[in-house]
Amino acid sequence: MTISPSTDTVDAATAARFVQDHFGQANLGHKKRNECLHKVAAQICRHPGSTLPNKFASPAGYKAMDRLMNRPEVTHASVLQSHLQRTRQQLEATNEVVLLLHDTTELDYSGLHSITELGPIGNGGGRGYLCHNTLAVLPGQREVLGLANQILHTRVPVPPNETLAQKRQRETRESRLWTQAVQALGPAPASKPWVDVADRGADIFEFLATEDDLQRACLVRATHNRAIVTGHEGAGERAQLFDYLRGLPAGKSKKSKKVYDTESREERQAQLSISFAAVRLLPPHKQRGEYVPRPLAVWVIRVWEAHAAAGVTPVEWFLVLNRHAITTEAEAWEKSDWYGCRPMVEEYHKCQKTGCAIEALQFESAAALQPMIALLSVVAVMLLQLREAFRRADAATRSAPELVDAIYEEVLREWRSPGREGTMTVQEYFLALARLGGHMNRKRDGAPGWLVLWRGWMKLQAMVDGVEAERRRQKRRHRESQFRGEV
Repeated sequence: MTISPSTDTVDAATAARFVQDHFGQANLGHKKRNECLHKVAAQICRHPGSTLPNKFASPAGYKAMDRLMNRPEVTHASVLQSHLQRTRQQLEATNEVVLLLHDTTELDYSGLHSITELGPIGNGGGRGYLCHNTLAVLPGQREVLGLANQILHTRVPVPPNETLAQKRQRETRESRLWTQAVQALGPAPASKPWVDVADRGADIFEFLATEDDLQRACLVRATHNRAIVTGHEGAGERAQLFDYLRGLPAGKSKKSKKVYDTESREERQAQLSISFAAVRLLPPHKQRGEYVPRPLAVWVIRVWEAHAAAGVTPVEWFLVLNRHAITTEAEAWEKSDWYGCRPMVEEYHKCQKTGCAIEALQFESAAALQPMIALLSVVAVMLLQLREAFRRADAATRSAPELVDAIYEEVLREWRSPGREGTMTVQEYFLALARLGGHMNRKRDGAPGWLVLWRGWMKLQAMVDGVEAERRRQKRRHRESQFRGEV
């Protein structure tokens, strides 16, 4: 696939291929509507950023999009269906480990006063949706396959004086999102190593029990110091999860790894230690979800940073894993690496918001807003695939024109290294684009983020537009000269 980063980044041929791959099987009830969706999606692929009026080159194109989004057949589910089907086919076609990264983000539509179906977000002063995404990735090459599921949830204020039993039964309970997401995916085929990966928000006994019921594998970062029994068989000793893991000796091996710092929102290098054990999680004394209370046999991992730099919060992860036995340190490190892929779903949320301006939509009804959220969410997958290409091991050797349109590489290369022969690599291309956007390319500056790439792209797009305009002018003058017999 040939794509370029950020807002206006895709050439026509690539946009057409992406649309065919991800929306080709869409069924909106009529051939003309399907064709209109393809045209709208292709236009947005070429201009993902900014507001909808800026994504479309003509008023006619904008009106066609608006009419399509307001059709009753065009829903969040019908627009997503083709992409979800494609992702499922990719899941079933591979025998590699696939991580299904689950996370929820808020979509802020506080300014859309005419849409009454929105719920409170943030501290309650804003209005919008909770968007629960399930992103499928291959951990080895950090390859993004696509969305496996997406739920738009309207938060409902908790009724006053709600009892624990009433909360368990309430259909709008927010904690149900985790179980609803995996229930939508269904039981995993026995031969497929699919693993649901989630942060501390999913450390809910109901979710862990649902994974066990569906015979799905999951890897969750624990937030609760749960009661446990050591070992999977026999009486075992009762303990608290965190206390027990902290009492285990560190493994023989230590590893220097990049970790995502939640305070700085950047990756940094950390020297990590590891320990692991087999335990049974005991159900909470007070049942807060809908599940059959019973112990859950799991493996638990502690990953921690014994000596962090001054002023830096040290890393400490408590990970809970089922259905994948851990008997060696190497296996424990492998599973911790799986969890290390989880920030990719947060990068996906940045693609939705910064790359595709998903919160800048200005529809007057939820019926029109929701299918556009679905469409932009699929386009965000394309942008994330591009971002991850920069981080792949082959970025330093892979030729940039394999990934981006040749004219973008040519113009950026001439700006960065005038007179240079030979194309840039993917790594050189991204660093040059970031430099154009104001990134200094120093090691201490870290990897360029979405905003700096977006600024670089806007400048590069203007440069490419100028080059293409000049080439068209020269071709026109050449044709005119031929017509007059001057050539």
